[in-house]
Amino acid sequence: MAEKKETKITKKETKVTKKETKEKVAVEEPHFVYIGKKGVMAYVLAIMTQFSEGAKEISIKARGKSISRAIDALEIVKHKELGIEVKAINTSTEEVQTDDGRPLKVSAIEIVIKK
Repeated sequence: MAEKKETKITKKETKVTKKETKEKVAVEEPHFVYIGKKGVMAYVLAIMTQFSEGAKEISIKARGKSISRAIDALEIVKHKELGIEVKAINTSTEEVQTDDGRPLKVSAIEIVIKK
């Protein structure tokens, strides 16, 4: 019987460890806003909402024709909210498939901002 008690204690310790791990992961989770075809103000609202929920750093990502919309959203947020600064701007080229299966190269941008 003594062995069973030790097993139960170990299980409880394991559950606490998993719970603590989940809490740590949730805190370190990065925040993203993917820019698409919606209006610019929809993305401004998404960025502002994430900052109001406690995000310290947000990554704004866009591809192709949406890149200009991402920059517009960034500029509006910078002018509305004091203390926002651009931490990094990364550009790249991604290869995607067209409807008929051909590869197509598309420009992409990632803008990391922090409060």
